[in-house]
Amino acid sequence: MPRFAANLTMMFTEIPFLERFGRAAAAGFAAVEYLFPYEVEPEAIAAELARHRLVQALFNLPPGDWAAGERGFACRPDRFDAVMRSVETARPWIRATGVGRLHLMAGIGERTDRAETAAYARAVAAVADRLAEDGIDLLIEPINRRDMPGYFLDDFDAAADLIADLDRPNLKLQFDVYHRQILAGDVTMALRRFLPIIGHIQIASVPARREPGTGELDDAFLFAELDRLGYTGFVGCEYRPAAGTEAGLGWFAPWRDRRR
Repeated sequence: MPRFAANLTMMFTEIPFLERFGRAAAAGFAAVEYLFPYEVEPEAIAAELARHRLVQALFNLPPGDWAAGERGFACRPDRFDAVMRSVETARPWIRATGVGRLHLMAGIGERTDRAETAAYARAVAAVADRLAEDGIDLLIEPINRRDMPGYFLDDFDAAADLIADLDRPNLKLQFDVYHRQILAGDVTMALRRFLPIIGHIQIASVPARREPGTGELDDAFLFAELDRLGYTGFVGCEYRPAAGTEAGLGWFAPWRDRRR
């Protein structure tokens, strides 16, 4: 069955960040993810993971100045050194959490720009090679431009082509169901097609990015399809609860109960 990971950036936001680990465990989650850990001491996060017997499924490498609008910078020809420094910046949190996969955000740019396309490929290859030394997978994720205007990597086929071209065993696709439906639809067939290169899946309803089962997709069918496909990775719950996290966990109860 799917291994669901609570996204602590979006879920349980009624309470402070470090308290969300315990709340996620109490709700029945065995794993967590979040966007960025860098404002919290790595030892404090490690303690919460250990205390509640949670697995760290995923987080993102440093994205640059988020408040100023940066959404990564891997596609920037002048930022290669900064990309590599970002891996070193993340190392204390990598070691403390035991995370097995990291997402490298592409940044704002255009895939029609040859210099940016070359810079992105160079950065992804170099980061994948660096992380491979520690047995860590690198993920790249297509993101829709409605939510993130101007995002460089906004196409699943382009992501798959880059993964094939770079040919790194630890370079994988982060398949976000929400972004896929907005960008191209045909979610089930895309899951079947891309399964061999998928390293992580994320979910949210479409179009409002709320709890599964509240939008235009049959999320229960998709979860069952992941079982049929033999997917054994994590499914990150990257959604914004409509009216409090616990109040919206009815969708999760059947899957939580199956684990017991």
